Amino acid sequence: MVPVRDNVHFPQLVSTLLVGRSLSLKALQSAVRSNRMVLVLGQRDVAIDEPNAEDLYEIGTLSEVVQVMPMPDGTMRVVLRGVARARATSMQLRNGHLRAACEVLLEDAALGPESEALRREAVDAFQQVAALGKHVPAEVMEVLPSIEDAGHLADILTDHLNLRPSVKQEILEEMNASRRLEKLVHLLTSERQVLELQATLRQRVEQELGNTQREYFLREQLKVIQNELNTSDVPYSKENEELAAALLASPMPRETQEKALAELRRLERAPSSSPEGMVIRSWLDWLIALPWETLSQDRLDVTAAADILEKQHFGLRKVKDRILDFLAVRQLSGSLRGPILCFVGPPGVGKTSFGRAIAESLGRQFVRLSLGGVRDEAEIRGHRRTYIGSMPGRLIQGVKQCGTRNPVFMLDEIDKMTTDYRGDPTSALLEALDPEQNAHFSDHYIEASFDLSAVMFIMTANVVEHIPPPLRDRMEIIHFSSYTEVEKQRIAMDFLIPQLVAEHGLTESRFILGEREILTIIREYTREAGVRSLSREIATLCRKAARLIAEKSVPSVEINQDLLHDFLGNARYRYGVRSEEAEIGAVTGLVYTEFGGDIVTIETSLMPRQSNEPQIQLTGSLGNVMKESAMAAVSYVRAHAAEITSSRPFDFDVHLHVPEGAAPKDGPSAGITMTVALASAFASRPVPADLAMTGEVTLRGKVLPVGGLREKLLAAHRAGMKRVIIPAENVVDLEDLPEVVLRDLEILPVVDVMDVLKYSGVLD
Repeated sequence: MVPVRDNVHFPQLVSTLLVGRSLSLKALQSAVRSNRMVLVLGQRDVAIDEPNAEDLYEIGTLSEVVQVMPMPDGTMRVVLRGVARARATSMQLRNGHLRAACEVLLEDAALGPESEALRREAVDAFQQVAALGKHVPAEVMEVLPSIEDAGHLADILTDHLNLRPSVKQEILEEMNASRRLEKLVHLLTSERQVLELQATLRQRVEQELGNTQREYFLREQLKVIQNELNTSDVPYSKENEELAAALLASPMPRETQEKALAELRRLERAPSSSPEGMVIRSWLDWLIALPWETLSQDRLDVTAAADILEKQHFGLRKVKDRILDFLAVRQLSGSLRGPILCFVGPPGVGKTSFGRAIAESLGRQFVRLSLGGVRDEAEIRGHRRTYIGSMPGRLIQGVKQCGTRNPVFMLDEIDKMTTDYRGDPTSALLEALDPEQNAHFSDHYIEASFDLSAVMFIMTANVVEHIPPPLRDRMEIIHFSSYTEVEKQRIAMDFLIPQLVAEHGLTESRFILGEREILTIIREYTREAGVRSLSREIATLCRKAARLIAEKSVPSVEINQDLLHDFLGNARYRYGVRSEEAEIGAVTGLVYTEFGGDIVTIETSLMPRQSNEPQIQLTGSLGNVMKESAMAAVSYVRAHAAEITSSRPFDFDVHLHVPEGAAPKDGPSAGITMTVALASAFASRPVPADLAMTGEVTLRGKVLPVGGLREKLLAAHRAGMKRVIIPAENVVDLEDLPEVVLRDLEILPVVDVMDVLKYSGVLD
């Protein structure tokens, strides 16, 4: 018995078999030595190298070994002649090869007109398949009409078809000649349909390739003719005629229009599949789509604009006044030129949402572009048209997106742009933001002047010092201050709760949150300048309430103090001063970060000097400016040691530490705080825990003004401080503070460090 992997042998047909497996080689050698008869069985799984009885089909072909030809590589080419269909009744492994007992199967003869019709249909179908490209030997095609035995005809045709082995096995196992021939007719019909589809696809591909080549040769001939005639007045194709009409109808400048028509003529001469043609076509589409003269109608009703701003934002009086001033001037002058505003403030105070409100009050389109992390100049000015995929800059893309030439264009996080080898995007913004230049803004991709003078640009930033000076010079800085607790309460009641209740499928009658609980959230669960964390905490309460209503079918949920702590967990922040008792060498300072104001505790420790020179150790992730303030504080205390205390000289090693060392800290405003901490440790006198201070110190003991005073005093008020020492020159900034803060805080202006030491109790 010889197993075969991927073919089926049929009776009365001669076939060639390449044998390489030891199992089959030994079987053939044994057959040649005896009666030259072998049983050829097909494998169910072609991946098995040494099949067992269950891996083989039961029915195969009893064949005679006609010729055996050993090959140089150890394999054997065998010519077999099929004798009859046979079923293996038993099988065993003997002497390294399989031997099988089998019975010859007799076929049911096909007689009658139905058999003759099937025979003729099969021959016709096979001839059609052969005509569609199926390779069949000519002698087979000649002998087919003369074969009268339907079963033998089915075997011959199946052997010459490219069918799966499992399908051929089904034909082999069919003992009824008529049914075998009927199955074959179905297979031939299916094969003919597949070949016809292949022929159709092949013809279509060849035709398309032929058209492309023909078009290429015609265009090349057209180029030669144009060069000979020295003219470019060639009729456009239908598609390019539409482009030309759109270019002529566009209100773009005349120079740009002429350049675009010249590029269109280049596009007409370029092959349709060339990369250059794709780049030109994309560029022309951009020129047509730009709103060269499209302007939205401004809503110049100052009263209506004031109502919109007041409805959407609480507080921000100075910002609203500035916008209304602009609208009034615009209404009287009729000028399209927009201001360059820059909203500076900590996150969450409403800078971006206020820009949307401005666009709504003006009746203009709103476009927002985030500049955080942008470091490629091409993001602003666009890529040059030198490669496929080049695009205009983000400014031109935004103008095209909104469809008007005078949108409100917000550039978010302008202080977070960076610079690298790909250029300086900050410098690229200068032309767009300069009112004297942006009427002729040039994008590298468009290569034409576009008027941005009607655009109202609004920038946002967290820290004004991080904005490059050339850009800062072109802007009008508007500061967004931190919110007080009262303002946060009003915002939560009037804006956040109605919005979040609606988003979570609740109603104001089913979700009740009082002012006392809102104040608890502000003090114990958030510490921020804006209201983003407050909004997240209220959203958490809404989700918990919605789940309670859904699970327990309660009619409404009223958030009290106990339920508040159950839903939000333990308090995250402590409200009030960090230390209840006065400490020696520990002083509370006020700092300003990009997230608003905060308090820090500066600690100082004095140790006996261990070397000839006093050592100064500074810890707490301090920046260069803060280190310089610390050195100035040490020098001042050492120079005025006798005035601070006469009991001992200042002969110590100093360790100055600012807790939360993982957070980088920098700035000069902690100068007097460090000085008081050193003097307190030197004089062994505690500083009151409810006293905070801010101010820059000089070597001569002068207290210089600092920035961010409003945010710092709000942080002091939030921390429960009672007295705050500030530079005398910062008194003018107190007018921006709410009355509740001024009422609860005692402000102590100073001009000299000695005054600071007296207020803090270090000096008598």
